[in-house]
Amino acid sequence: PSRYGWRAGYGGIGALGCISLLLLLLRLPAGLKGAPVDLKTWAAVGRSRTILLLLAITMLQMSGQFVVFTYMGPLLNRLTGAGADAIGMVFALYGICGFLGVVIATRIVDTSGPYRTSLLFTCLLLAGMTGWALGAGSLVLMAGAVATWGLGFASTNSMQQVRLVAAAPPLASATVALNTSVLYIGQAVGSAVGGLLFARELLHALGFVAVGFVVLALILLVLTRPRPAAATTA
Repeated sequence: PSRYGWRAGYGGIGALGCISLLLLLLRLPAGLKGAPVDLKTWAAVGRSRTILLLLAITMLQMSGQFVVFTYMGPLLNRLTGAGADAIGMVFALYGICGFLGVVIATRIVDTSGPYRTSLLFTCLLLAGMTGWALGAGSLVLMAGAVATWGLGFASTNSMQQVRLVAAAPPLASATVALNTSVLYIGQAVGSAVGGLLFARELLHALGFVAVGFVVLALILLVLTRPRPAAATTA
C-alpha cells in the first residue's frame, strides 16, 4: 500500500480471498456437518481444566505477538530507520516463514505428537520475540528475529486447535470456535498494551513485554503436558 496505495492493497486481499473461497469449494467434501452445540456443551467446556488452559495459551500467545505486530512497521522505522520497501520485505519474510512453519508442523505432528510439536513452535515463537527485543535497533537482527517468530506464529495456533480437538472430540465444534474468539481477544489485549507503550515512546519495552506474554504461554503449555497414558491423544 505504501507504494501502490491502500486500494491496491485491499484489492489484492480481496482477490486472494476469492481464490481461497474457490479452492475451498473445490476441495472440501460434500455433506460436512459439525456436532450441534447447546448449553450443555458450553457447560462441559467450562468444567474442563485442560480446555481452559489451552484457550488461555492461545490468548497469551496472541497477546504477546500483537504487542509488537500491530506496530511492527512504525517500530522498524523508528528503531532502525527502515523505509517502506525494507518494512515490506520484513512483512513478506514473516509471511513466508509462517507458511513454512505450518508445512513443517504438518509434516512432524504425526510422529512427534501435538504436544511436542506445539512446544517446539512455541519455543521458536519465544526465540523470535526475544531476538526482536534484544536486537532492537538493528534491521538485520530484527528481520532475523521476525523470520524465527514467523515460523511459530501460525503453526502454534494450528497445534492449539489439534490439541483442543484431541482433548475432547465431542466438544470440538465448540472449542475450536471458542479458540478463534479467544485468539481475537488476545489480539485486542496485545494491541492495547502495545499501543499504550508506543504512545509513551517506550519502543524498546514493547519487545520485552511481548516476551513476557509468550513466557506465560509456555509455562501453561508445559502444565498441559499429557500424562504418559494419554501421550498419543493429548
